[in-house]
Amino acid sequence: MSGPVIHLEHVTKRFAGHTAVRDLSLDVPAGTIFGLLGPNGAGKSTAIRMMMDILVPDEGRISLFGGSVGGRDLSHRIGYLPEERGLYKKMKVVDHLVFFGETKGVSASRARAKAGEWLARLGLEDWTDKKIEDLSKGMQQKVQFAGTILHDPELVILDEPFSGLDPVNSQVLKETVIDLARTGKTVLFSTHIMEQAEKMCDRVVIISRGEKVVDGTMAEVKREAGGRHIALAFHRDAARAAPVLRDRSLVAWADDEGASAEVELAPDADPDRLLETLVASGAGLSRFEIVEPSLQSIFIAKVGRDAATAAAITDQPGSARHA
Repeated sequence: MSGPVIHLEHVTKRFAGHTAVRDLSLDVPAGTIFGLLGPNGAGKSTAIRMMMDILVPDEGRISLFGGSVGGRDLSHRIGYLPEERGLYKKMKVVDHLVFFGETKGVSASRARAKAGEWLARLGLEDWTDKKIEDLSKGMQQKVQFAGTILHDPELVILDEPFSGLDPVNSQVLKETVIDLARTGKTVLFSTHIMEQAEKMCDRVVIISRGEKVVDGTMAEVKREAGGRHIALAFHRDAARAAPVLRDRSLVAWADDEGASAEVELAPDADPDRLLETLVASGAGLSRFEIVEPSLQSIFIAKVGRDAATAAAITDQPGSARHA
């Protein structure tokens, strides 16, 4: 299709006086990997549930595949992995996947064949006849992911797909998602893990407190962020660099991770002067490279304070969580 696969136009959703999504507009182009990013409590899951017709927006308009929203009516064209995982623990893995396939209109024999293919691809072929409860949480998540795409959907929506996965399984899932996009599928996933999003996404939207604060291709987002960013690494005594990174005549902002850091130079600062000061500190500088701003640094700059506030609000007793 020529238009966007998903279109949101001035969408707002409220819950008992709390506005979870506020005036949100976005377009997800066909055949792309689209990241819906934001801190916990930003409104990502609420936006996705409205796309899936699970929730109805209070204001605005949503369309999928160029028509009015109807996630349930379009379920055969969509693969949806919700944030709240749901598996029948007593069922065998293969039976569970066959069940998933049949709910999407796939015949039992076809679903069984596709289940075998996906289990092999995801490294679960030895667990085919095991019960779901016998699998680790990471394995269970891969089973649910397989069920999400078993019916070969055009649009794949993944809500926090990397949550709880170890690095090996995260890599397997990342490679699978990229392969799906290469075959022409459209993938939208929500996450607050910026490193994964930066590596995978063609386009991103960042929301904070239900409002859009960033929207564009990865190149556009980085270009708009501007600034002069430097990647640092230390091999001796990184603590000695800390006072330099706090010097606002040199550094406007720093993401200090101890052995490494990303900094934005102060407006009038000279990178040579920063380099000289770091060398003189005795921190043992092993990397000093002028780089584009990372998505992590853009994210923190845009929503860092809001993320901390939102986390404090959603952790209050009795509060409703709308991730």
